[in-house]
Amino acid sequence: MKKYKHIYFDLDRTLWDFETNSQLVLKEIYIKHQLQSRGIPTFNDFHKSYLPINHQLWDNYRIGAINKEFLNLERFYATLRSFNIQDKALAKAIGNDYVNLSPHQTALFPGTHELLNKLQHDYHLHIITNGFLEVQTIKLKTSKLENYFEKIIISETTPWKKPTPDLFLFALEQANAKAEESLMIGDDINADIKGAAAVGIDQVWTNFTASQVKFLPTYTVSKLIDILNLLN
Repeated sequence: MKKYKHIYFDLDRTLWDFETNSQLVLKEIYIKHQLQSRGIPTFNDFHKSYLPINHQLWDNYRIGAINKEFLNLERFYATLRSFNIQDKALAKAIGNDYVNLSPHQTALFPGTHELLNKLQHDYHLHIITNGFLEVQTIKLKTSKLENYFEKIIISETTPWKKPTPDLFLFALEQANAKAEESLMIGDDINADIKGAAAVGIDQVWTNFTASQVKFLPTYTVSKLIDILNLLN
C-alpha cells in the first residue's frame, strides 16, 4: 500500500453505531409517548415502518429535494400516518425527542478507539459527515471521538453533501491535503466510496454486512481493526 498522510472517516455507520443507538432511542420514544395506546401494536411494528421512510427521506435530503426541518418532522409524521394516526403535534414532539436524545448515545463499532489511537500518531485524521451540525458535534463529544480529528467537516456547514465532489475537494483544502495522499473510510458505497473516488481519493469500504456491490472500492474490510493491516 502506498503511503498516505491524511485519512478521512465517515461517522455514522462507520465509527458510530447508528442502528444500535437509534433503536435504543426509538424504543424510549415508543414508551414515552405511549404509542401502543395510540394504535401501534408493538415497537417492532413502529420500527419496521419507520426505517424505509427515514431512508427515503435521507436520500431526498442528500440531493437537496427537502430540508432538514421537513425531514425531522416527516419521518415521524409519515410513520404515524402509516398507522392511521393523523397527529402532527405528536410527530413534532417525537422528532424533537429523537434529535435531542440520539446524539447522546455512545455505542461505537468494535475497534473504533483502538484503531484511532494507533492511527493518530502516524496520520492526520479528519471527519466528513452528512449529518446535522448540532447532532454530529454532540455525538463526537459524548463518544469521546472529537480529539482524534484535526478537521471535522459537517456537510450542513457547507453548500454541499456527500457524494458531491465539491465537498471532498473542500475537505482536502481544509486539511491542506492532496487527493493522492489521502484515504476515505466509510460504509456508504455511494456517498463515501464513489464520492471519494470521483476526486481521486482512495477508499476503504467498511462492509460490515457482507453486502454485494458492482463498484469496486480501493480496499474493503469487514471490521474496523483490519484497516491497520492494510496500512502496515
